[in-house]
Amino acid sequence: MTTLASGTDTLTRDALTVLQPGFTGTTAPDWLLRRLGEGLAAVGLFGRNIASPEQLAALTAQLRAERDDVLVAIDEEGGDVTRLEVHTGSSFPGNHALGAVDDTELTREVALELGRRLAACGVNFNWAPSGDVNSDPANPVIGVRSFGADPDLVARHTAAYVTGLQSAGVAACTKHFPGHGDTAVDSHLALPRIDASADVLHARELAPFRAAIAAGTRAVMSAHILVPALDPARPATLSRTILTDLLRGELGYEGLIVTDGMEMQAIAATYGIEHGSVLAIAAGADAICVGGGLADEETVRRLRDALVSAVRSGELPEERLAQAADRVRSLARWTATTERARPDSAAADIGLVAARRALDVTRVDTCPPLTAAPFVAVFSPVSNIAVGTETPWGVAAELSRRLPGTGTADFTGAHAGRDALAAAGDRRIVAVLRDEHRHAWMTGALDALLAARPDTIVVEMGVPQAPARGALHIATHGAARVCGTAAAEVIAPR
Repeated sequence: MTTLASGTDTLTRDALTVLQPGFTGTTAPDWLLRRLGEGLAAVGLFGRNIASPEQLAALTAQLRAERDDVLVAIDEEGGDVTRLEVHTGSSFPGNHALGAVDDTELTREVALELGRRLAACGVNFNWAPSGDVNSDPANPVIGVRSFGADPDLVARHTAAYVTGLQSAGVAACTKHFPGHGDTAVDSHLALPRIDASADVLHARELAPFRAAIAAGTRAVMSAHILVPALDPARPATLSRTILTDLLRGELGYEGLIVTDGMEMQAIAATYGIEHGSVLAIAAGADAICVGGGLADEETVRRLRDALVSAVRSGELPEERLAQAADRVRSLARWTATTERARPDSAAADIGLVAARRALDVTRVDTCPPLTAAPFVAVFSPVSNIAVGTETPWGVAAELSRRLPGTGTADFTGAHAGRDALAAAGDRRIVAVLRDEHRHAWMTGALDALLAARPDTIVVEMGVPQAPARGALHIATHGAARVCGTAAAEVIAPR
């Protein structure tokens, strides 16, 4: 492939500055360090890059040795979507649990402590919180990542989260503008469409973003969704009407606009990542997130050269690229000059405190206490790409600590209930589910369990839309590790 520029001229530096690429490995590769020297201003981290807090701190120090004001970004929502604790599960409940408690001071404290832990590891930019209003219960990608279905509730907790996170010196990035909650399609896989009217969108979807802007969110992430009432032709990430006229003009937002991952199929399969990136910057985006699935030097080179070519051909105004690069550098200056908070030992358990408060417990009087090792039947849906498959969830691990000998297995499909009954034998059954309302097979499995074993304990770790059933039903409002711990404390109290 022909390289269009040497990496030293202003245009090329600006093109590199607006990229937020990922990479593989737990140390920075030579090519990434070299690009930082040439103008790259941001790096995105994912679960594959993190082995421990100590390793992460060493990695970010390695990056800063090359560029001291580098933006080190991460997708750390807490709850189901965690990169910092990808192999163990999060110490913090996610948004839906915080929304269920509906204590904005608690949300602020949780975000502050999460921000402290990120800052201690050298991370200064978090692609969070999700300000999406989960108005479609069948949403396959937002769900418990949202504070809830009520716009006012989502707005006040989004603002509290932004305030808490940025109090730790970590820039917040409120997503996914103009709102991904009313979709039944995952934009990782295809292009979703929201057919709500402009009036509904302004009253519902935009409310949390107004609140986030008022709270001073340093960044906003665009959504790869088509919203015909706002722009019938292009998805939000590529829409000047949505990013420039609406977000900047009508809502008065002045901070950084970053795209969602450009390798997601909503963009990659329709426009391609190179052309899509050019269109995004032209529409008003300032930074291109890429690297969740494409994490190599070739991707960075292709995107850099696509932006440089677009400027030289006249497709992308050079002033627009320069403006975008300036906004990236402005955020980098903010993170470099803002004091970073250290973890507070007094707040170390705030995540578990929040998870306990989020529990919704429905108990039948005849439910006998769990004193012997049970069998935990896990009814596992397919994980969405944002959550991933690496992070453990459920209650089995904590129940095993409380009741040694606890057995567990995963079940799925039409015969899940029958298979779980056979595997459990005469042991008490704890059924663990995630979004029963979205999976008919899961409802059937629970029907079979309760018909044969009415003393079954049910733990719903997704959005609790289905009726509460079982001798004991616990809705955790999320599947973070602390949510499982809080549920296990109720199931097997000491």
